[in-house]
Amino acid sequence: MSEAPQKSPPAPPKQATASSAAPGDGIRSMRSTNVFRAINFELYAKPNAIVMGIGLVAIGITFGYIAYMRSKYEGLGYYSAIQEDGKEVFVKRKSKWE
Repeated sequence: MSEAPQKSPPAPPKQATASSAAPGDGIRSMRSTNVFRAINFELYAKPNAIVMGIGLVAIGITFGYIAYMRSKYEGLGYYSAIQEDGKEVFVKRKSKWE
């Protein structure tokens, strides 16, 4: 008896490198319009550690300056008071004798 020639298993489908989504691509791999990409630029840009570091330093300096100014005014005898309209103001402490 003759045996039929064996067929090789089917080859796996080829993956297109440009259009296939790689792990970690997230929303970049989805189809979208240019307007959506322009409005939501942060979703498509790769993280930049240098710019992030500069931003963290700037926010840290800003919070430090606010804390410094607040402690400076409190050291001079001012305190924060809330006005009737809900606005916060610094008022000089008055002696009970005045």
